[in-house]
Amino acid sequence: MYKEDAPLKNEFAFLYASLFKNYTNHLKIVDALSTKTKGLTREEIIALTKISNGGGLTDMLNELEQCDFIRRYQSFGKKEQHSLYQLIDFYSLFYFNFLKTNTFDDSHFWTNAIDNARRRAWSGYAFEQVCLAHLPQIKQKLGIFGVSTKTASWRSNDKENAAQIDLLIERNDRVINLCEMKYAEDEFVIDKQYDEALRKKRGAFREETKTRKTIHITMITTNGVRHNQYWGNIQSEVVMDDLFFHSTK
Repeated sequence: MYKEDAPLKNEFAFLYASLFKNYTNHLKIVDALSTKTKGLTREEIIALTKISNGGGLTDMLNELEQCDFIRRYQSFGKKEQHSLYQLIDFYSLFYFNFLKTNTFDDSHFWTNAIDNARRRAWSGYAFEQVCLAHLPQIKQKLGIFGVSTKTASWRSNDKENAAQIDLLIERNDRVINLCEMKYAEDEFVIDKQYDEALRKKRGAFREETKTRKTIHITMITTNGVRHNQYWGNIQSEVVMDDLFFHSTK
């Protein structure tokens, strides 16, 4: 893929051109979304792309969502008009991170970047997207597959200490799972600093949302969490293998 004559070098533009008649604006939208991993509001998309607000933009967003290039999700406690749009197509994400600005002068770039900070960040974000694509399996592991739920994200209004939760599962049994999705090559280790951050995040969420529901912290990791002295603050755990489990019931 990183060779000058790689057969998929120009696949990105061909992909969108083959699906959408007037694809240039679709590309502007996904390009804008690639600049902010947590997503953009409709107003932020308009500001970045200069596409006029109206039915045309609505159609393009719907088309991208229906083709699974983007997802629309709500922040906890916010109304639908405050929805965020997020780029979730794995190839598009990879393109913007590693192909768009690549000079193709190193055919072994991916192997050479195995311990690169940029690749580690990519691995973490890609793992988050895999988790979000397997919500039924997460619910199955948590034993709440038959419980009515809503999923959302949340961002604190505190500008100085802005806590953020990328996945909340609000359950009909008056429990909210605050999910932490963490990629690690081995077991994920919760240290004193991270334990304190989790406590502050949970406290900020409870204080700002005024929720009276029980809050459970759920760790979703690649290879599990080490059960050390800080494990006691965690109520449930999901590992990567659980995401690909299919119940036979």
